[in-house]
Amino acid sequence: MHQFDYRFLKGQTAGSLINISNIIYDLRARDDLRRAENAKVYKALMQEALIDSVKGSNAIEGIITTRQRIEDMAYGKQEPLTHDEQEILGYKNALNEIYTDYKSLDISEDLIRHFHNQILSFTSTDAGQYKTQNNYVQERYADGTVKVRFIPVDAKDTPDAMHQLIMAYYEAKQDSSISSLLLISCFVLDFLCIHPFTDGNGRISRLLTVLLLEQSGFDIGRYASVENKIDDYKSGYYDALKKSSDGWNENASDYVPFATFMLQILYACYKQLDESFLTNQSKRVSKQKRIENILLNSIVPISKEDILRKVPDISVTTVERVLGNMLHEGAITKIGTTRGARYKVSGGQVPAAAEKTAYGR
Repeated sequence: MHQFDYRFLKGQTAGSLINISNIIYDLRARDDLRRAENAKVYKALMQEALIDSVKGSNAIEGIITTRQRIEDMAYGKQEPLTHDEQEILGYKNALNEIYTDYKSLDISEDLIRHFHNQILSFTSTDAGQYKTQNNYVQERYADGTVKVRFIPVDAKDTPDAMHQLIMAYYEAKQDSSISSLLLISCFVLDFLCIHPFTDGNGRISRLLTVLLLEQSGFDIGRYASVENKIDDYKSGYYDALKKSSDGWNENASDYVPFATFMLQILYACYKQLDESFLTNQSKRVSKQKRIENILLNSIVPISKEDILRKVPDISVTTVERVLGNMLHEGAITKIGTTRGARYKVSGGQVPAAAEKTAYGR
């Protein structure tokens, strides 16, 4: 059986993994500072990400429904009507438990089985129970043929394998020289290779990913869905999983492809958070202030047409009104008198209404 030992993560890891890990640590530090000053924005982002996570994790498994339907069930407006919707709601409940109680949720076999029961209790007779028959990871091809890609741990050996997996994780967690980000990726890969349940292994692996990240100080999944981002790059996910699971049963596997992919997903989540943050902020800024900030932050003279291209949702009349007001206040100067006239900041003057806005901080 596979030997669970993460001491190989000490020191000798691929340089590319160290580089991207350091970038993610920097992104986290920057995000922590930004969040402290924008609590309302982050609260809105968290609500959006919760629905994204529920939708994304289930979509990976082929369970598809609309975002509106998920929102209605998540906020108690409608009850689940099908087995698939029961599982969708179960995933949402498990995520809420992680976000609320992550500090007190010790990784254990009982906890993992509890999550499995939350998702499948309405649809499966073996919810919360390890598999009792051997299972296989299969690939289906366009011509209809099916090929066994990976043979997980035998059913009879699953309890022992899960016990060893968790013990190895806790042992490695005590070693400060082992990167938490790399350890989480390796733990999740090993869980997927054990494949302890008849169904639901993928969804449980993603819940564990979010929980372990939370416990390691990376709560990015609250604000930019890890599950949704994996769904966006699903082919890359399965490719990395295939590469890293080859030779796993013989203790000859390479964790680097899967770890690299998961780090790239985290990086993509932080970049998604940047975009969502700016979009959410812009909705809270008046049209006048958005136009003022375009003018005040432009390092070269800018035309009315340039402004309109940057704010397609704002009318010509509104742009002309703001330009007139700023000219009257002396905040900007007009260069030229034709339709191609441009505008620039006048001697550093800033209109009172634009001294502090979401864009200007």
